Amino acid sequence: MTLPANIQNRLRLPVIGAPLFIVSNPDLVIAQCMSGVIGSFPSLNARPAEKLEEWLIRITETLAAYDEAHPDAPSAPFAVNQIVHKTNDRLEHDLALCVKYKVPIVITSLGARQDVNDAIHSYGGIVLHDIINITFAKKALEKGADGLIAVAAGAGGHAGTTSPFALVAEIRAFFDGPLALSGAIATGAGILAAQAAGADVAYIGSAFIATEEANAAEAYKQSVVDGTAADIVYTNLFTGVHGNYLRASIAAAGMDPDALPQSDPSKMNFGSTLTKAWRDIWGAGQGVGSIRAVVPAAARIAQWQTEYAAARRRLELAA
Repeated sequence: MTLPANIQNRLRLPVIGAPLFIVSNPDLVIAQCMSGVIGSFPSLNARPAEKLEEWLIRITETLAAYDEAHPDAPSAPFAVNQIVHKTNDRLEHDLALCVKYKVPIVITSLGARQDVNDAIHSYGGIVLHDIINITFAKKALEKGADGLIAVAAGAGGHAGTTSPFALVAEIRAFFDGPLALSGAIATGAGILAAQAAGADVAYIGSAFIATEEANAAEAYKQSVVDGTAADIVYTNLFTGVHGNYLRASIAAAGMDPDALPQSDPSKMNFGSTLTKAWRDIWGAGQGVGSIRAVVPAAARIAQWQTEYAAARRRLELAA
């Protein structure tokens, strides 16, 4: 493990709950952290901007109270996702609040900036940058990111096309620091497989959509439960960046999932004029076939802990 000890020692399962646009909220983050995995949310989910400080106060105070009451099993740290792309006009405001409240982990996306990394490092926080290829990985490290999130084929939302095994192996050829892996991981065995491939932690999003705490429409949650890998469509139409979405939501918006036009990447946005991406068009990864019910986040994590332990035992018996 290459995660800092103050983070690693507080994990009961090697998992980061991915920041899900609209879906991730304080209820979900708190439940994730109390269950021993890193919870996260995009700062842009707190709308209007003033609400972000309210969220940070609630999360930090609630987790501090939990830790005081459970000194032998404290909560895992939480993370905030910052979109670094030039279209995010809230970045400076939101970054300042991350510094003020000393957010333990900041996840940066869609761009890497040294000044952002320096701001997080100023109080001892760490920066994990999500990437889909080696070029972006090396750029992020050059700008001062502490670790990487390899968003491989099959991941929900903005995802790459490279096999997780290939992507992790290439990253480990030049980087031995903190590494998370994303890409259709939705079981305890999948979490262990991510570690076996060379990652420190699994980065899981879609499975948390189908939880009671998630800020998602009930129809969205049920689509995740009902879906399989065949129901995932990879397109750049809705934001200008390729991502994976649920076929049913595209069809419900009046479009043919099998005949979508290409978007101009230079016009990247987070709300297409055709429909509101992430509200009407639902992101999800190919791991949805392993998600069979809407449950509390704590129950989902407990299930993974059982599956993770069983997978380890199978490997020990096979050795």
